[in-house]
Amino acid sequence: MYSSAEQQAIRKDIFRWLDRRLELGAYELTRDELVNYRYGDTPIPLLDRARGIRNPKDFDATLSIMTGVKGTYNDGISDDGFVHYEYQSRDGGDNTKLKRALEQKTGMIYFQGVRPGVYVAHYPVYVVADDTVRRTFLIALEESMRFFGDPLNMTVDERRYAERAVKQRLHQPVFRARVMHAYASTCAVCHLKHAELLDAAHIIEDSALAGLAVVTNGMALCKLHHAAYDRNLMGITPDYEVRINRALLDEIDGPMLRHGLQDMHGTSLVLPARRGDRPSREGLAARWEQFAA
Repeated sequence: MYSSAEQQAIRKDIFRWLDRRLELGAYELTRDELVNYRYGDTPIPLLDRARGIRNPKDFDATLSIMTGVKGTYNDGISDDGFVHYEYQSRDGGDNTKLKRALEQKTGMIYFQGVRPGVYVAHYPVYVVADDTVRRTFLIALEESMRFFGDPLNMTVDERRYAERAVKQRLHQPVFRARVMHAYASTCAVCHLKHAELLDAAHIIEDSALAGLAVVTNGMALCKLHHAAYDRNLMGITPDYEVRINRALLDEIDGPMLRHGLQDMHGTSLVLPARRGDRPSREGLAARWEQFAA
């Protein structure tokens, strides 16, 4: 059994490793990567190969949970903003280590499946309640939600906050991972292929009612073209043609303006290979009206 200090050091190292992957543009992780994590020379798989929970025998408390694949338990994210993780059918085992994570306020990892064998990581997440009636643990994705008075009986304001928090913490990373996969980590305008310099841009902004976090409401855009699109300096027609704001076309400046924006005028958008992943023409038409105005 690792000491408490050693367990804390390992968790911090895992979080640093995940941070580094994000910095390099790796917003999704494969099962092979996760089961082959090493702390120094010691292999410590971050996922269990057969179950949705990882409870290393040398750890006091749960290391990670995973959802997104069909399994025995009815686990998932509720409208209240928490992951609801059902008890193991028998007492002891997984239940004990999740209870210990609650008692010790231990930071864990939540791996959410985006497609078979591929996940996005949310961390640190915390067990904040043990619902003994429904035999379910509540796991907070947003750290501030740890400090709600009673997660099992939230106020109206707490519930509203939780709904917003889960949209930011949960939906956006999954949206990004799916958009990047659909576009093969390539800017749809300029063909840039450095994932760390790309964003998953919304066509209809996510604050709008129709701004769903689905691939057809998104495009992979580099930082420059994402900013230009959001500010209506660049538009995209429903026929997937790039247009640059007329004032910018008439402006004389350095090579970034010329090659980064002016030369893109009239070019065709790079589209996902799968037709079902291509941008919604209805969404593009709505945004095009804003640009044209």
